[in-house]
Amino acid sequence: MLTNGTLRNDRKYPKPDVVDRATWQAEIDQLLVREKAHTREGDAIAAARRRLPMVEVDASTPVVGPDGPVPLIDVFEGRRQLIVYLHMWHDGSSAAEQCEGCTFFTEHTPDLSYLHSRDVTYATFCQGTYPESARYRDFMGWTMPWYSARDSGDALLAGRSFGGYVCYLREEDRVFETYWTTGRGTEVTGTSYRLLDLTTYGRQETWEDSPAGWPQPYATAGEQFRHDGRPTAQWSRLAAGRSDELT
Repeated sequence: MLTNGTLRNDRKYPKPDVVDRATWQAEIDQLLVREKAHTREGDAIAAARRRLPMVEVDASTPVVGPDGPVPLIDVFEGRRQLIVYLHMWHDGSSAAEQCEGCTFFTEHTPDLSYLHSRDVTYATFCQGTYPESARYRDFMGWTMPWYSARDSGDALLAGRSFGGYVCYLREEDRVFETYWTTGRGTEVTGTSYRLLDLTTYGRQETWEDSPAGWPQPYATAGEQFRHDGRPTAQWSRLAAGRSDELT
């Protein structure tokens, strides 16, 4: 069914019904009513999110960057707000064995200039040591600020786990956590997913509600983010001659 990570285009799959344009447009218009309601509900949820209380965290909590340990407040780079992705890690493992989900979402990190223009800094806090995890960042070619939170994870996560987003607000020399999400909440940056959701066959994952016979070759225990035994996005890095040995 799959060739080079894609559906074979020589295989016949069921297709939607073919109708005239007027009938098609009428169906689109009906769906648009639901899409607009979905957008408005998303706006209402975002408005409620902006009204959440916040909890103070220790602004001096250290994370490790390229120049060694720095306090959390320095990660803001002087800006008022901070978004952090909490990247899971497997000690002593090659690139191929690193977290496929975290690789997927980190790979979708947007251009940061638009966040910066809103006084927001973006950074990754990795569960691994800085030397090892920074080699993975370099292997992938990522350029966002990167820190190890290996020794401060307990203080920052308060019983939660890596694999999600956390938002902070800085008020002079104090830092507050304002929001946190994990699971499917991380799909906020998964633009590949958002685009696939617009297509006829969708994400092609086993959980989706699709018509009978629709292609769904991807299971969802990590398989959806891997191809031929490694995170899908890594293949282009290997083709560029990068080594996936991180130790």
